[in-house]
Amino acid sequence: MSNVITEFRGNNFFLSNFFVAPVFYQGVRFENNEAAFQAAKCPERMREFCGLSPQKAKRLGRSVELRPDWEEVKYDVMYQVCKAKFLQNPDLARKLVETGDAELVEGNTWGDKVWGVCDGVGENNLGKTLMRIRDELQK
Repeated sequence: MSNVITEFRGNNFFLSNFFVAPVFYQGVRFENNEAAFQAAKCPERMREFCGLSPQKAKRLGRSVELRPDWEEVKYDVMYQVCKAKFLQNPDLARKLVETGDAELVEGNTWGDKVWGVCDGVGENNLGKTLMRIRDELQK
């Protein structure tokens, strides 16, 4: 990789799950990826997340009872939600493809070391998911 995108802000904010772009996930329309992802934690309450901002969806997602298999399925859910975002919003798909071979790193200051990287430490699973989708779109 010739370059690195180290955070999903500014011109790269479209990569963030907090970017407002409508997405249909499991037949339900959400205003953003964060709401769709958080809703998947508790399918019986999914519709409560539909009109929520990313911030409100994240807050509600922290208070719901997690589906029993959440730890096993959360990475696939993130992939499905992100893929839906880019397939359903062609302008965003084009921008993702235009990142070329850049390594996508969800750098953050809020301590997320599972989906991103904080203080140089983290698994960067959101970045890896986006790079996987970008590769699929490029083919």
